[in-house]
Amino acid sequence: MAAKSRFTRLDAFAKTVEDARVRTTSGGVVTLVSLLVIFWLVWGEWADYRRVVVVPELIVDKSRGERMEIHLNMTFPRLPCEMLTLDVMDVSGEQQVGVAHGVNKVRLSSAAEGGRILDIEKLELHAKNEVAIHLDPDYCGECGGAPAPDTAKKPGCCNTCEEVREAYAVKQWAFGKGDNIEQCLREGYAEKIDAQRKEGCRLEGVLRVNKVVGNFHIAPGRSFTSGNIHAHDLETYLDKSLEGNDKHTMTHIIHQLRFGPQLSDAIAQRWQWTDHHHTNPLDDTKQTTDEPGYNFMYFVKVVSTSYLPLGWDTTRSNLVHQDHEDTPLGLHGAAYGTAGSLETHQYSVTSHRRSLSGGDDAAEGHKERIHAQGGIPGVFFNYDISPMKVINREDRPKSFTGFLTGVCAVIGGTLTVAAAVDRFLYEGVLRVKKIHTN
Repeated sequence: MAAKSRFTRLDAFAKTVEDARVRTTSGGVVTLVSLLVIFWLVWGEWADYRRVVVVPELIVDKSRGERMEIHLNMTFPRLPCEMLTLDVMDVSGEQQVGVAHGVNKVRLSSAAEGGRILDIEKLELHAKNEVAIHLDPDYCGECGGAPAPDTAKKPGCCNTCEEVREAYAVKQWAFGKGDNIEQCLREGYAEKIDAQRKEGCRLEGVLRVNKVVGNFHIAPGRSFTSGNIHAHDLETYLDKSLEGNDKHTMTHIIHQLRFGPQLSDAIAQRWQWTDHHHTNPLDDTKQTTDEPGYNFMYFVKVVSTSYLPLGWDTTRSNLVHQDHEDTPLGLHGAAYGTAGSLETHQYSVTSHRRSLSGGDDAAEGHKERIHAQGGIPGVFFNYDISPMKVINREDRPKSFTGFLTGVCAVIGGTLTVAAAVDRFLYEGVLRVKKIHTN
């Protein structure tokens, strides 16, 4: 038997001769409609094949010895910059007292004047041009009964008001306006303090901390630590001569607080559940009080989060990260396409507020809450690091073979349904004609 005859016997698609076919108008309409349906469904299969989804994974965070960036932008409308102090401490024993590096203090006018930005040089308490160059070279100022600080420019002497303040902080003495201190009287320290009474302050910048449990807080007055006791000099802040709206309070607005790099707008738009509000829930938070002795607490749970682009390559990513050690934290590899990643953090928060004079929360409808007396007025952020890590990986839900399978199913299914519809219409027309004929 010829080879052609063998294949002919295996043909599963038997054909009919042209004379045995019947073509109808309804069949043509069904054919056109079925083609449109096929094209529409195939386009849907193609869009589903090209769709990128985010596959979240939860793993144990095995990182060790990492540092973490805290990006902060806050406004204190009723607290001048001179009285504002930022301190950082963690369970590893590291302390950053009076943080100044990487953080800017922007002086603002009073809320009644619109809170506009003031000239930084104007009324600056410790301008560089105030160095007492006119003093006798042999002059050695007293430190108000305290030992001279190690940071004094002239060993054993306090020739400026700032050095006297530092000496008082070391001895844990209240300083106030520097009354009866020769250096402060000469520099007009008290007058400049009074000139800034009604000002506000915006604190903005970046803190680098150990990735361990810790806290940072913004409180009035110079801070000092002795043993396990951390305290602030509150004499100037709690000035009893101030009345009404002139009183200093810890009213604040958190414009932004995030841990790690900011998600780009492209990622936020692509992944709707990773917008800035969900990853940084404290953004645009406002807390107000008219009581100077008031404490605001934020308990933050930080979760490490990685964003891996489509086609992320582990090997290339490791090489990129090792070769660029000076890249800002979390942004290593972010500009390297499939070799890069974005390492950041998201967090949840619980807030608490209380008066330092004690009492209950009857005003807020919670009489059962009793607050203890005492403490430091300020805004405290206690952050805890989760042992788990979230990995958000971009992926395509459908493979190319799955796409081809879907296309074949669409074509076959649509044609089968169309054939059934056409057969139904054809038989129906024949029956109607037969009834009319009889």
